Amino acid sequence: MSKFDELLAKEGESIKQAVAGDTVDGVVLSVKKHEILIDLGAKGVGLVPRREASYARNLEAGQEVTASVIDAEMEDGYVLLSLRKAVKDKGWDEIQAKLDAAEIVEVTPCDANRGGLLVEYEGIRGFLPVSQLSAEHYPRVGSADKDEILQRLNSLVGKNIKVRILDASKKDNKLIFSEKEAVKDGLAARFAELAVGDTVKGMVTGVVDFGVFVNVDGIEGLVHISEISWERVNNPSDYVKVGDEIEAKIIAIDKERLSLSMKQLTEDPWLSEVEKLKKGAKVEGTVTRITPFGAFVQISPAVEALVHVSELGEGNDVDPEKVFTLNERKDFKVLDIDKEGRKISLTIA
Repeated sequence: MSKFDELLAKEGESIKQAVAGDTVDGVVLSVKKHEILIDLGAKGVGLVPRREASYARNLEAGQEVTASVIDAEMEDGYVLLSLRKAVKDKGWDEIQAKLDAAEIVEVTPCDANRGGLLVEYEGIRGFLPVSQLSAEHYPRVGSADKDEILQRLNSLVGKNIKVRILDASKKDNKLIFSEKEAVKDGLAARFAELAVGDTVKGMVTGVVDFGVFVNVDGIEGLVHISEISWERVNNPSDYVKVGDEIEAKIIAIDKERLSLSMKQLTEDPWLSEVEKLKKGAKVEGTVTRITPFGAFVQISPAVEALVHVSELGEGNDVDPEKVFTLNERKDFKVLDIDKEGRKISLTIA
């Protein structure tokens, strides 16, 4: 056997010519303004274009690197390499391993749009959708407040967020994260500690037309507009604002959310005020709403009563709008008091 044959047998794969698509190891020879040269041993000398500076800004001569072969033989004899592609290939391997293990990782959003947060992880661009944010970070605002949604999301840019990888596809260049999945195990334990009737504290995260969203130790809660106050609530923002800390009573628990009540932590003024009323008594009240079936009358701060259309004349053909004027004060007589059903019926005095 010749010395060349012996050398070939000894070195084996290491002296095979580089092939496009291969991942190769080498040692940095020089880092120049427009190029980086890498010693690939028997495979020759590799060249990395300076346009990949962001992937090579910390390289120094003598440092070991891994790169991907783009062109195995350029006209000048160099092997064209990409550090970017090698970083991404390695990144996809890491991502798949973490997806398979359902591992929690930490990411730092670099940008935001109304759909969610842009994230770079292991050299790969990914996305954290709004719908996958936890109760702590979800921008609970009115659907029309698009600028506020973006403002809330921008406040998360640059902050570390723990997530799980929800979906990853190297072929489709798709990488989706979920903060909800990262916190769900801890939430299950917190849910187990809560019960209907408990009083909890939380931070207001959103105020919308139908109520108030509250973050209760990572669990999302909703105070429906009807549970904000014993008095009639027209606008929840008159009572709380985002960032307020409130106390509320748990009135229902489902798999993902708490139903809360602010008003049930205070005494129901209806009960005390209705004690002052008696059937047949004359009362003065203000017409607050006029409907086809009658008019609603405020007879005290906490008590609203109904004058049914049947009390306005023969049959039900009378038009309440022709009998009453909104906000007018009139004298009425109490027909019935239903404490259990919280209903008071009136007639015109």
